[in-house]
Amino acid sequence: MPENLPTYFEMIFKDEIEKIIFSNPRKSEDQYKKITLIKKENLYHIEKRTEKQAFHENVEFDCIPEYCVQILAGFKQMNAWSTTYEYSIRFSKKEKILFNKKALTQPLKISTEHNRKKRYLLEEGIIIQPLVDMGIFSKEGKVIHSMYDKYKQINKFIEIIDTVIEKSELESINIIDFGCGKSYLTFVVYYYLTVLKNIKANIIGLDLKEDVIVKCNNAAKKYGYDDLKFVIGNINGYKPTIPVDMVISLHACDVATDYALYNAICWNAKMIISVPCCQHELNQQLTSEELAIFQRYGIVKERVSALMTDAIRANLLEYFGYKTQLLEFVDFEHTPKNILIRAIKTNISAKQKSVVMNEIKSLTNCFNLNPKLFRLLEESNMI
Repeated sequence: MPENLPTYFEMIFKDEIEKIIFSNPRKSEDQYKKITLIKKENLYHIEKRTEKQAFHENVEFDCIPEYCVQILAGFKQMNAWSTTYEYSIRFSKKEKILFNKKALTQPLKISTEHNRKKRYLLEEGIIIQPLVDMGIFSKEGKVIHSMYDKYKQINKFIEIIDTVIEKSELESINIIDFGCGKSYLTFVVYYYLTVLKNIKANIIGLDLKEDVIVKCNNAAKKYGYDDLKFVIGNINGYKPTIPVDMVISLHACDVATDYALYNAICWNAKMIISVPCCQHELNQQLTSEELAIFQRYGIVKERVSALMTDAIRANLLEYFGYKTQLLEFVDFEHTPKNILIRAIKTNISAKQKSVVMNEIKSLTNCFNLNPKLFRLLEESNMI
């Protein structure tokens, strides 16, 4: 093998190499006919193909140049791609190195079966103690087969928060979690922020059950989550001692969600994540002479009322300067699909505020509705 081969690899790996293919084996009887390397987050995934099978392994970044030199000993050609260039190394019959570098005319596309496998923020194989205690992970950090659906749901929730956090560029964050309950998700959120995002997180979980609060505080000490505290508190009337960046409200029953959103608006929270449940209020109010069909069938009335509840909540958040999305979300506690409210404080034009308020009034007048969040804001002279 030519002695100057490592020099070419050093030149190639000064670029961000996304994909490498070794082809044209030196000997027809060699086991591997093609070897492909695909860059992942912190390693390269290797696929070694024989005539009938494919074998896989992972190699750390630092080992790749030496690894490639060793592999190329069995092949006559190597092609490597960054997002902008293709590099190639071939050997002549006299073992002379033929090196080439050319700009790509189209962006590199990587599409392999392995690459399409879903990558989760909470990676399997890493021991995340709250997930172990929840029974999602084994003690070795592997997903328990029967808990895979919950594992995906929890990751989905973290991904929804991640979209918000990525845009915020915060180095520290204060969060109030209303009705935290056993707080499994609160612990996971704390882990995500402090370990994965390196953000200093100060989280306060509120619940009315004293025994739950004691257990949660003990768990926080066990995990070493020093800035995660749990206190007895009611969603209605809680007074924070710190500026609030994010409000989380999961499973707040019926109008408890409205109190959580009302407080978030009053505190001028930058971000709101809420999963409502048990939306009974408007179901008891909904009447309409012109559109009586919506109240004729119980299940239709129930679902329409729930959708109207969240539509009004979303519009009210828009009115107070939040870019709001209603996302379909499979909840952890309940089997039906719920709606998750994600709201980010931003600049909403006066024209848009007028539009969303008129939509609220048209809907409430048509169905004789008087929703709790609207009343709370009206009684505070905020609308």
